[in-house]
Amino acid sequence: MKKPFMIFAAAFVAAALLFPLRNAAAEQAAAPALTVSLTTPAQRDWPETVPASGWLKPWQEAIIASETSGLRITEVLVDVGSVVTKGQTLARLSQDSVLADLRKQEAAVVTAKAKLAKATADADRARQLRSSGALSAEKITEYFADEQTATASLTSEEAALDGEKIKLAQTTITAVDDGLITSRSADLGAVVSTGTELFRMVRQQRVEWQAEVSARYLPRISEGLSVAVNGPDGHAIAGKVRLVGPSVSTDTSRAIVYVALPADVRPRVGLYVTGNIDLQTTPALTVPETAIVFRDGISYVFTAGEDKRVRRARVETGRRNNGEVEIISGIDRSAKVVTSGGAFLSDNDLVKIAEAN
Repeated sequence: MKKPFMIFAAAFVAAALLFPLRNAAAEQAAAPALTVSLTTPAQRDWPETVPASGWLKPWQEAIIASETSGLRITEVLVDVGSVVTKGQTLARLSQDSVLADLRKQEAAVVTAKAKLAKATADADRARQLRSSGALSAEKITEYFADEQTATASLTSEEAALDGEKIKLAQTTITAVDDGLITSRSADLGAVVSTGTELFRMVRQQRVEWQAEVSARYLPRISEGLSVAVNGPDGHAIAGKVRLVGPSVSTDTSRAIVYVALPADVRPRVGLYVTGNIDLQTTPALTVPETAIVFRDGISYVFTAGEDKRVRRARVETGRRNNGEVEIISGIDRSAKVVTSGGAFLSDNDLVKIAEAN
């Protein structure tokens, strides 16, 4: 009789010892995992955007080259980074040989004028004596021919003189427009040839964004649409679509959209930036960015029910704006979404709801 009693007593003692442990485990299981704040998705009117990326390039680039050859550069008056105005002198070429040729040609014009004066006088006399018979018809024809030849000779020499004046003007290299010098190939003492590039400039200092976009967006992109460019200094630059490229790359299936930037915004050319092209405005169901939880490359949010337990919901996200994310699918407008701390939660966790301020 003692043995069964002892077994019962031992079991009773063991149960008494385990009862506090079970209560502690139950209390721990019932304790909230986290204190969270809840929000309901907001309905916004957001523009649909097309993501794009590309290079900042000159609106138009002007190449300033030599129009004459065989002359030496005697002065270089600007350098890379200089802001110039239309007609401003950028460089000068040697004028010594050109001035000598000019003076020689001026003398040739004077000679031609003298010959023309003599020929004209002979022709006038021939006209007066034609009816008298004092001059033969052959001689009269000769005088008239000499006059025409002298006239043509003078015209030719005057044209040659104009050519020398043009060559003299070409020894002064000037800016073809207002702009910014971005390249200088002119070196003091170098002998130039016709077409030698001396300077390169950004016309009117206008910079544009040549944005590459997927070809599937092209039917919806048109001139005048607003564009937000992520500037190199971190500030957004507002632009407008100037031109939609007429061709699509066969390698990338992307097209170029030319975006005009404000005249007072002059970022450095050659930088690669990103941005968005705004299309039509459409409704968007949004939640704070902090509500999105990424796990294994998938986006989730946690929603809370009346039992204060959270449920993990897989969502598809879309546009982003001012710290909010568009939810395309996964929850509806009546859902109560955990605004932050989702990374520390698991499905069916009990949470404490913070009171709204």
